[in-house]
Amino acid sequence: MSADAANEQAATGTAQASKQAVIPAALAVRELGDLLNVSPIEVIKELMKNGVMAAINQSIDYETAAAVAQQLGFQPQPREEQAAAAKEAVEEEEDPKKLQLRPPVVTVMGHVDHGKTSLLDAIRQTNVTAGEVGGITQHIGAYQVEVSAEGKPTAGGHKITFIDTPGHEAFTAMRARGAKVTDIAVLVVAADDGVMPQTVEAIDHAKAASVPIIVAINKVDLTDANAERVKQQLTEHNLLIEEWGGDVIAIPVSAKTAEGIPDLLEHIILVSEISELKANPDRPAAGSVVEAELDASRGPMATVLVQTGTLHVGDAIVVGDTWGKIKAMFNDRGQRVREAGPSVPVKIMGLEDVPRAGDAITALKDEKSARTVMEERERQQALARTGGRAVTLEAVSGEIAAGKVKELNVVIKADVQGSIEAIRTAVERLSSKNVKVKVIHTGTGNVSESDVMLALASQGIIIGFHVRTDPGARRLAEAETVDIRHYEIIYKLTEDLEKAVQGLLEPEVVEVVDGHAEVRAIFKVRGGRVAGCYLLDGSVSRNSLCRVQRGGEVLHTSRVASLRRFQEDVREVQTGYECGIGVEGFDDFQESDVIEAFHQESRMPGTDAASPAPAKKAPVRRRRAPKT
Repeated sequence: MSADAANEQAATGTAQASKQAVIPAALAVRELGDLLNVSPIEVIKELMKNGVMAAINQSIDYETAAAVAQQLGFQPQPREEQAAAAKEAVEEEEDPKKLQLRPPVVTVMGHVDHGKTSLLDAIRQTNVTAGEVGGITQHIGAYQVEVSAEGKPTAGGHKITFIDTPGHEAFTAMRARGAKVTDIAVLVVAADDGVMPQTVEAIDHAKAASVPIIVAINKVDLTDANAERVKQQLTEHNLLIEEWGGDVIAIPVSAKTAEGIPDLLEHIILVSEISELKANPDRPAAGSVVEAELDASRGPMATVLVQTGTLHVGDAIVVGDTWGKIKAMFNDRGQRVREAGPSVPVKIMGLEDVPRAGDAITALKDEKSARTVMEERERQQALARTGGRAVTLEAVSGEIAAGKVKELNVVIKADVQGSIEAIRTAVERLSSKNVKVKVIHTGTGNVSESDVMLALASQGIIIGFHVRTDPGARRLAEAETVDIRHYEIIYKLTEDLEKAVQGLLEPEVVEVVDGHAEVRAIFKVRGGRVAGCYLLDGSVSRNSLCRVQRGGEVLHTSRVASLRRFQEDVREVQTGYECGIGVEGFDDFQESDVIEAFHQESRMPGTDAASPAPAKKAPVRRRRAPKT
């Protein structure tokens, strides 16, 4: 081959390579034109040549788009292939020979004011509590300490990474997003208070995560401390300590005097050695976000925990819904560092946006690869929003009938402890040889955001008996499509679960909460009184179902009889406006009462959720409709 011919062939090859087109699985005609840098009219012409009649905003599949791209002189490539190539270094199978022992990651949980942060303060010999408002942890912190085999602080010893959280809610929020950051859970219980409601929740959250639990019985230096009572209370929640024949380690400690802390650290090291925690430091880093914030001077900042590989300054990273290039890293003492290996927490700077706690962090070889992965992730999330699996009893019932689900996880909330025990016994009896009904948490009081996060992380449902759902929990359940069922009669509850276990659940009527109006004034009118209201959220429509609430209790349920604005009758009032509301059969209003408007929808078995609520309306409250 002559030199001229070789140069011509090389130039042709370069031109062809430069005209490659990475095409997603589906896109609009206009988007294909922008991608190929040609007029959408040219794309439409080529489509017509292939017998495809498509408008400029109509969506076409990959095969059709690839054929048009080829006719216009491009080499089409599926976006999935390029994204997979960009992530190849991250998703490669680990070589067992490259794995090395790594420090354990310990999450400290327990009831408020039982001394979680004070215990860490004693371990790290620093004063974290003094910088917190009211002595209570206001944010997540991650710290690493070095101790000897006997649990004494020393340089060059065993490293332990601690995560101090505001509570188990953050722990489960990370787990709900797929972050498996914890190797060991340290449950702090005050010896003078004993097991409290949040202690029980922390136990259930740690069990759901399937991590070893070490109990630190704190404040044993107090005169009214009773460690034996704490041990007895733990057995009531299926935590049997070693000295009583169980497998749970319980260590009496005092954050104030440092009593028992070396023993606690020694047992943490022992449990980690038994677990043989390993990771490969010689690969691109992967980890999870522990906390994130928007710093006024530095921009988006995120505290991340590296779980495998090594993170370097200058690495291109993808974090949840954002990406960036690491400009600087700081350790838990605020010092700049150049790299961070497995189980090392660092604060990073250089992200485009603020991520969420629990978001996965992935290091890639260059910024182009990061952008490609980010684009593919956004496309997958868009598909998931339209076709994702809902955590509803109907969806679970359908999967049970299809043989896909073998376990139904349930969170139970009731008004009194006696009801909980009766419901738990009845629910667990529904287990069959094919499907196990598992109660992962129980508690008294309204359904909270913590309950929703636990159900989401465990792919379970929530049952409320004679209780209501907090507004924040209701919004979160709607956003994450978690099923919350409310019951007044226990046999109806067991009947629904039994049908779900058998895969025969009947269609049900659910409530869609449309909006809330707060009573600000009361006006006398002919025939009674009406409420002068301010719309807090959503909307209220004339003739819609409604209930009047006072102090969280329902006083009356009927319909909106009249709806007026400035002496004129109206059909609907939206958020932020004032109006007069008359309720059918009720006029004993008081200021600060809340009128909740709702409507009812049917939901068929196998569907993920009821029909979506109209725009600007409050989310679905998944519960059986009360009799009106």
